Amino acid sequence: MSGGETVKRALFILSVGLAAPAFARSEPQNPIPHSGGALIMPKEQLPDALAAGWKGDKVCEVLQEDERLRALKCTFAPGVGHERHFHAAHFGYVLEGGKMRITDAEGVRIVETKAGASWKSDGVAWHEAMNVGDTKTSYIIVEPKASARN
Repeated sequence: MSGGETVKRALFILSVGLAAPAFARSEPQNPIPHSGGALIMPKEQLPDALAAGWKGDKVCEVLQEDERLRALKCTFAPGVGHERHFHAAHFGYVLEGGKMRITDAEGVRIVETKAGASWKSDGVAWHEAMNVGDTKTSYIIVEPKASARN
């Protein structure tokens, strides 16, 4: 075996050995494996904002859905978060402002929102959030569906 093949084989064995314990600990009802705090998974395996919740409870509800769009209302009491999820392209509107800790590929930051503020996003590969403020905060998220772009 050449030196290059040996290195490739060692890297493969190491990667399988590191990944196996994470998948071995996964829960049958939870397709997202525990991985010591680091979660690296394709977007297709993460839940969207509606499917993701907090400790088994939903934080988002469907306000309106048809063939063109889906509108969600997401509400977070103090100490409540939103488990790791992705977002399709969307428009957001702040109903009740608050203080959220956002964790994503860029790191961790505190974001203070004000009622009446809005934003537009081309999508988020993944993030998680936690209401670290003293008041309830809520948002409307409107996602256009693929058929709306045709």
